[in-house]
Amino acid sequence: MRTTLLTTLATLGMLTAAPFALANPIEIQVNNTMSEGGSESAAVERFAEYLEEQAPGRFEVRPFLAGSLGGENAVLELLNLGQTQIAITGGNWRQQYAPEYDAITVPFVFSTWDEVDAYMESPSGQALIEQAENQGGLKYFGLQHRGPRHMTANKAINSPEDLDGFRLRLPSLPVWLKVWEEIGAQVVNVPAPEIYLAMQTGQVDGHENSLSSPYTRRLWEVQDHIIMTSHVQFPWSWIASSRWWDGLEVDDQALIEEAIDVARQYGSEQERELDEFYLKALQDEGMTIIEPDVAPFREAALPAIDRVMADMADGVREDALGNESQ
Repeated sequence: MRTTLLTTLATLGMLTAAPFALANPIEIQVNNTMSEGGSESAAVERFAEYLEEQAPGRFEVRPFLAGSLGGENAVLELLNLGQTQIAITGGNWRQQYAPEYDAITVPFVFSTWDEVDAYMESPSGQALIEQAENQGGLKYFGLQHRGPRHMTANKAINSPEDLDGFRLRLPSLPVWLKVWEEIGAQVVNVPAPEIYLAMQTGQVDGHENSLSSPYTRRLWEVQDHIIMTSHVQFPWSWIASSRWWDGLEVDDQALIEEAIDVARQYGSEQERELDEFYLKALQDEGMTIIEPDVAPFREAALPAIDRVMADMADGVREDALGNESQ
């Protein structure tokens, strides 16, 4: 009898010490369109590590990188259907489910990560989250920041006047086209894989992107200048399928949310370090770094910004730009 009791107590002790190890692991697919090696995959790795540290064997994290389950819109649909669990996604979720609150996509509105964070905490940002969650079947956790977008050019750009007739390659985002045309640039649409050739042949005079673009594309061979405009802060967002999320135990939800917070901060720190590396490397390759006064660019863009925001929800302009004159 004593032996049986001791065996039972020992078993209970094992159950108490390792409650997670006895259950079937919870599979968590984490989707992102970027390839391995950047701040995105580093954040996914940290997410998985943290969960394993806190609850060994409880979760099985499966990264799906480089858009292996599809592009952002395809993954949004999978999240809505509950057929995948988590995504580190760009701006498509805002544009698809709450475009009238998406001031983040508009160039020259936010110049720092802190400003974007503040907007997401504002009434407009909270309305964005609530509407997108309801319409998209999503659970929003927070932002993971990316390096800001700057310009590269084949000449020095110090003021909006220097963009008169300047052939600037842009992706096909209507809001971006409107703003840059307002400033004075001649917008050219070139597929991303053809950017180098377009610069080499003189089809375009420059482009805008994060610093990873001129570094990975070796644009120092065809461009001379980097203009540090920080005109778009375009963060990643951690979101999950609400169908999946609502089916989890409360304790599991709390731990996953904690792990996401750790991973988001880690990914943002990695991105900051990468941005510093890219800038130094581009300087070492001979590119000239120009830090212009961005205020005149923003002032030149304001008429287009105001037209765009006039079509957005009430309060968005105030939450994004404060009392800046219209």
